[in-house]
Amino acid sequence: MTMTDALNLIPSLVSGLLLGAFFFGGLWWTVRKGVKSERVALWFFGSMLLRTSVVMLGFYLLLGDSWQRMLAGLFGFFIARLIVTRLTREAEQPRPLAQEGDRAP
Repeated sequence: MTMTDALNLIPSLVSGLLLGAFFFGGLWWTVRKGVKSERVALWFFGSMLLRTSVVMLGFYLLLGDSWQRMLAGLFGFFIARLIVTRLTREAEQPRPLAQEGDRAP
């Protein structure tokens, strides 16, 4: 593989990152909103259907013409999963309680 071939895979990697951010970010959003809803099953099923459809269509249209592009896209998708998992874990951390001296009299 030449350097030019490797550079041609960058758009595939970015596409995979964006698709992964959409999929896993949407999953996080669905869990937060869905558990508070009265129609939990509808939220989760609708979200799964939408997220999976968009990602499958994206992989087919953007990355489906060669195995190298598909592999780069899958790598980007995996990296997006790691990033979203880390960001959402940090967002869900409980805030520290106020220090003893920070209270009003």
